[in-house]
Amino acid sequence: MQTLVRKEVTRVFRIWKQTILPPVVTSVLYFLIFGSFIGSQIQDISGVSYMQFIIPGLMMMWAITASYANVSSSFFGAKFQKSIEEILVSPMHDWMIIIAYVLGWIIRWVIIGVIVFIVSLFFTDISLSHPIITLLFLFFTSSLFGLLGLFNGFFAKSFDDVNIIPTFVITPMIYLGGVFYSLEFLSPFWQTVSHFNPIFYMVDGLRYGLLWVAEMPTYLSLGAIIAFNIIFFFINLRLMKKWYGLRS
Repeated sequence: MQTLVRKEVTRVFRIWKQTILPPVVTSVLYFLIFGSFIGSQIQDISGVSYMQFIIPGLMMMWAITASYANVSSSFFGAKFQKSIEEILVSPMHDWMIIIAYVLGWIIRWVIIGVIVFIVSLFFTDISLSHPIITLLFLFFTSSLFGLLGLFNGFFAKSFDDVNIIPTFVITPMIYLGGVFYSLEFLSPFWQTVSHFNPIFYMVDGLRYGLLWVAEMPTYLSLGAIIAFNIIFFFINLRLMKKWYGLRS
């Protein structure tokens, strides 16, 4: 299990121009465009500046998109190259394989998250209002989308199948999940639609952890995320035990 985690982390550093640099560069562009140029024209939201308001959303956006993409592409790559068979016949238990893939991503996200947070300090002052809540939301959100990426890896038959869900499902949900706006700016109809978007609760929870600003009950959101982690962990465990989609 330790070897598999090390393999995933080594992969991240080996292709750092693809795994670490893009989130940092894109975050700087978001800070400049939405935070400095546009944000300076927008009034404070719930007592914080617009720049501060979008930082938790951007951190959560990278936690979601990168965790899903990293695990799904890595797992499907092993499946495509047939190297997954070596892992399946190893002494590791099935639950160890799942945790190793997800944990490898979480370590990557810690690196990216710390860098993005440090970069944000060059644009505005921000502090951890509730460090434990912040870490819990980042950890369980990353692990949840890592598990979803693994779930997709079982069913994917090509690299196109790996990219369909991030492009047509996750990305629209992120941009409609309150990353760049507060629900108070929306009409009643779109507020109702946002309440059915689970990513909204993740962004809102992280915003509470960083800024002490929240629009929904934080602990209820965290409990739901943990529950979904448990559900998808056992779904993946069931698929792993059956070697679903992994046999030649």
